[in-house]
Amino acid sequence: MKIFKPLLLLAIIVSSCSSPTTYDILIKNGTIADGSGNPTYVGNVGINADTIAAIGDLKNAKGNLEIDATGLVVAPGFINMLSWATESLIADGKSQSDIRQGVTLEVFGEGSSMGPLTEKQKKQWQENQGDLKFDIDWNTLDEYLQSLVKRGVSTNVASFIGATTVRVNHIGYEDRPPTDEEMASMKNMVRKAMEDGALGVGSSLIYAPAFYSSTEELIELCKVASEYDGMYISHMRSEGNRLLESMDELIRIADEADIRAEIYHLKMAGKDNWNKFDAVVKKIDSARAAGLHITTDMYTYTAGATGLDASMPPWVQEGGYTKWAERLKDPDIRKRVYKEMTTPTDEWENLMYAAGSPENLLLVGFSNDSLRHYTGKTLAEVAKIHGKNPEETAMDLVIADGSRVGTVYFLMSEENVKKQIALPYMSFGSDAGSIAPEGLFLNSNPHPRAYGNFARVLGKYVRDEKVIPLEDAIRKLTSLPASNLKIKKRGSLAEGYFADLAIFDPSTIQDHATFAEPHQLSTGMVHVFVNGEQVLKDGEHTGALPGQVVRGPGYKK
Repeated sequence: MKIFKPLLLLAIIVSSCSSPTTYDILIKNGTIADGSGNPTYVGNVGINADTIAAIGDLKNAKGNLEIDATGLVVAPGFINMLSWATESLIADGKSQSDIRQGVTLEVFGEGSSMGPLTEKQKKQWQENQGDLKFDIDWNTLDEYLQSLVKRGVSTNVASFIGATTVRVNHIGYEDRPPTDEEMASMKNMVRKAMEDGALGVGSSLIYAPAFYSSTEELIELCKVASEYDGMYISHMRSEGNRLLESMDELIRIADEADIRAEIYHLKMAGKDNWNKFDAVVKKIDSARAAGLHITTDMYTYTAGATGLDASMPPWVQEGGYTKWAERLKDPDIRKRVYKEMTTPTDEWENLMYAAGSPENLLLVGFSNDSLRHYTGKTLAEVAKIHGKNPEETAMDLVIADGSRVGTVYFLMSEENVKKQIALPYMSFGSDAGSIAPEGLFLNSNPHPRAYGNFARVLGKYVRDEKVIPLEDAIRKLTSLPASNLKIKKRGSLAEGYFADLAIFDPSTIQDHATFAEPHQLSTGMVHVFVNGEQVLKDGEHTGALPGQVVRGPGYKK
């Protein structure tokens, strides 16, 4: 009996060790790219509820749902560092164009954020809504994010508080500095947003009224965000003629506010500035060597997209759209605007001039139905139809459309795009909404980055052109931005992390959207999970809306 008992105990132990572990979901035999940049390996991922429970060999494991990922890459869900899905997700929470590329987190807040809003702002915004109409049933930024989740969204959502939004709350659209009292109130607004979970302060300094902000004003706002370990992220004052000087401003803000800083959609805009790449990298590397945390993001195209406001001087736009349009009707003011639009300058960012020709401006977004037949035409083509010069035509279109008119500007070189992708501190953002090729979204032509920015990284630049290895691309899409933002338990395939996964075929992932035909979904993304719930199955959206608010490091419950 004394011999038998140990043998029986050993049998029981062996039996218990060999009994399979069962997970809610088991993803089997995938090529694991965990987000670290380390070499891939074949393995399994076990998910329970919204969490990655185990990762690795997982012998004898079973799943209530099992997915065979043989031949597919299993990666963390991608982070869109610059998303303008703020309104498109209200209209359609399925986030089709991004989900089908593996995006599981949309990050908002390039200068303007969806809160906080005054009653006056809400009224003006409601009156000026275009095709996408919705109730503004929130006041603060956090209330907006929670309203998205309440409505139902497929992706997770997060946001910076916009420096422009803070300024408009206190100063409106005037070109003047804040008073001491206003500055104190602006800082308190940032403090409240940071405690609500904002990621930091975002700016967009080429546009009025953000253009009117001084460096000192931005430093003061960033000092508050720094107290909560937030980030400063900026569309700098210039991406062209004064690119290097604008970088000096960002570096100064980072230094004096003691804050991490990121450059939105890094670029050398305008042919005369393409040769500045080495000088840009030298500035960033020097700042990083000095102990500053400077990073960058980008979209993977040689054209940007904004409005015709980026072709006109900021002074004519003071006071907002209504006053801008009124000024453009004044013959004397039009003459002055025309002269400034056609004169080289370092005083403001003139994207029409930087593009080199009106043939390089594509008109893609109109609010007025009677003008939508111009969608997809160049400014040169429309000017010829009107029998006027391009500058006058641009002014006329702004007045007639009741908007800044969505415009694509061809500004960058493909060589620089490739060199930027390879920078070790580069992540990616679409700078676009997350939309679908249906309904109201078809009323305008978006930049193709809305449908293809992330798939383009993996298809064109990793597989086809081998600009960077797959493992590094996944790192730049996942753990790098998560680390920069200091968000918890996302951006990596690791036990205890949220189960946000992108599972794709590396041999077929591909963007298809073009400037001529932008409404084309990317292909090759097979499965996507958000918080453990399957949103994409065999390349088709399941209709699931499991997205949650992701908050920054300063969040106080």
